Amino acid sequence: MTTLSIATGCQERLSMLHPAGPAAHTITDLWWVMLTCGSAIFFFVMVLLFAALYRPADPSIHGGDESATRVWMWGLGLGFPLVTLAALTGYGLSIGERLLARDAPDRVTVQAQARQWAWTFRYGEDRVIATEGVLHIPAGRPVNVEITSTDVIHSFWVPRLAGKLDAIPGHVNVLRIEATRPGTYDGQSAEFSGRGYREHVFTVEAHDAASWATFLAEDAQ
Repeated sequence: MTTLSIATGCQERLSMLHPAGPAAHTITDLWWVMLTCGSAIFFFVMVLLFAALYRPADPSIHGGDESATRVWMWGLGLGFPLVTLAALTGYGLSIGERLLARDAPDRVTVQAQARQWAWTFRYGEDRVIATEGVLHIPAGRPVNVEITSTDVIHSFWVPRLAGKLDAIPGHVNVLRIEATRPGTYDGQSAEFSGRGYREHVFTVEAHDAASWATFLAEDAQ
């Protein structure tokens, strides 16, 4: 059972490495940049550790070159990680700024209400249209999801469309998602919230323009 649970995170339908929208693409790029820079830091630290452990006991072999030691210890040991981490921090902040739910002329707003163990989604200005367990959105248009909870803290996450955001009782968090093309995308709660958490899932149905209009008209009636 444990093996199956771990393997679930490797499936394409729940993989952030298979993005299907602008926000998800941005998050994937951030992941690869952080992995690359983190690996570079690890590599240079391992090189310094190897050099320190296996250097000759007689310093005269190196001619007592203290300048080389300063280059290795201060340049690669401290300077390189600090510069890389500072660059990553700045890049991460810029990515966070780009992911904010800004105003857009063609955006759609829906409400996602979590509870143990289901999701209710409401549409329209008066929220009279509602679906259970399936979030309907138009493809190719930005969607602001107003996320809240009726009991405990949950977390709204559709890995292929956007990042995750907490659903907090008495509070509304807004997450911008967008699907590049029509299709069905899996979502789940990413916050442990008691027994039954593993079944706290939902799906996102992205419609083309015609089927989105039909959905709104049929459900309004």
